[in-house]
Amino acid sequence: MDGPVRGGRAMIAAMAPRLDPRRWRFVLVQPDTAPQLLGAAIGTFREDEGVTAIVPADVAGELGIEGPDFARITLTVHSDLEGVGLTSAVSGALANAGIACNMIAAFHHDHAFVPCARAAEALDVLRAWRRPGPDDRRQLPGRDRLLE
Repeated sequence: MDGPVRGGRAMIAAMAPRLDPRRWRFVLVQPDTAPQLLGAAIGTFREDEGVTAIVPADVAGELGIEGPDFARITLTVHSDLEGVGLTSAVSGALANAGIACNMIAAFHHDHAFVPCARAAEALDVLRAWRRPGPDDRRQLPGRDRLLE
């Protein structure tokens, strides 16, 4: 694998959004469900109010934990953790399309969690945003600021 990509233009050009077929749920970890949730978690985050885990929706459902389900789109570019612009560009493109987005940065890739019902649309937005044609500027606000 090549080293991390840092520049905004290079990160956008190199990203190839990939949709994970699984459904994910953000849940609050409680002592009685901690072993199951933490064992299945794709990621966790500790806040003052408690620990959030991102787990397969079926695991959360089996434990009786309700909540909205999200699809994960991996931005398959090895983005530098100190790189500037990728997160704001992706979340901005999705926001312009009216799609909620929860971004997670990991060591190798960034991930966008979007509502399952809009996953295919979100993937289309990101693919179009990555490779706009010459007449697409009106449809892709914010892209030019990052790529200048």
